[in-house]
Amino acid sequence: MSDFTSNFWPIFIAVITLLGIFGCALLLWLTSKVKVPNADNDNTSGHVWDGDLREMNNPLPRWWVWLFVITIIFSLVYLVVYPGLGNYKGKLGWTEIKQYEQEIESANKALKPLYAKFAGMPVAKLAVDAEAKAIGERLFMNNCSQCHGSDARGSLGFPNLTDHDWLHGGSPEKIKETITNGRIGMMPPMAAMVGNADDVKNVANYVLSLSGSMYDSGRAGLGKAKFVACAACHGPEGKGNQDIGAPNLTDNIWLHGAGEAAIIKRIYEGKINQMPAQAAKLTPEQIQVLAAYVWGLSNKPSK
Repeated sequence: MSDFTSNFWPIFIAVITLLGIFGCALLLWLTSKVKVPNADNDNTSGHVWDGDLREMNNPLPRWWVWLFVITIIFSLVYLVVYPGLGNYKGKLGWTEIKQYEQEIESANKALKPLYAKFAGMPVAKLAVDAEAKAIGERLFMNNCSQCHGSDARGSLGFPNLTDHDWLHGGSPEKIKETITNGRIGMMPPMAAMVGNADDVKNVANYVLSLSGSMYDSGRAGLGKAKFVACAACHGPEGKGNQDIGAPNLTDNIWLHGAGEAAIIKRIYEGKINQMPAQAAKLTPEQIQVLAAYVWGLSNKPSK
């Protein structure tokens, strides 16, 4: 990997860029000096096709030549002012990050009056406000749908936001906290603490029995005592712990796959999941509207 992060490649690209520009300038200069022999002095190159088609030897139009020269000068000035030569940062110090931050700041400033009227509204009212819902949906599509899906139903490894199964709590305050600060969920590999391969399989079947899934009753009975290694996080009854994001194992909702094999894999390998914090991307007002939209997905108003 170090081959792709060394200083060679920036230098290589810078050299190729400059050689291309100066090569064009050299080509333009050389062609302006070349004179095609013209024995008959009739302003032709001497080449004839189809009996009477003669190739003229006219010089390039001045406007075309100067346009070429201006293009070369512009490219050199551009490379001095902006970053384009390896690690050189340019005289203006421009970066795409600064440009992005300026555009975000400008957009947030323009949208501030729009969000101001939502600032004092409780989440329950925002969730049913047509304008707030439309804005919340756009925010969700732009920032959340890549993981949770456009319908917010999630997929393998990404929680469904339309049900009532919440790893860290589904109250408006908890949803805002999750969006603002992000979450890191970690289950360590537990096989060594559970016992041997048979013990792991027994615990997997006991976990299946908690949710009413198909399981081996004999193995589940043997696995109950070994489940104590998991109870520290998931609780003695397997109902989970929202304070640490430990899933409820009794509701038959499986974030990383259902069935004996999937549970055994989790016991052996553990799992680390991360939801990135959105505080750096979204304003508090935007997070308020987005949280209301997400809360409303699983709290539909009664008809």
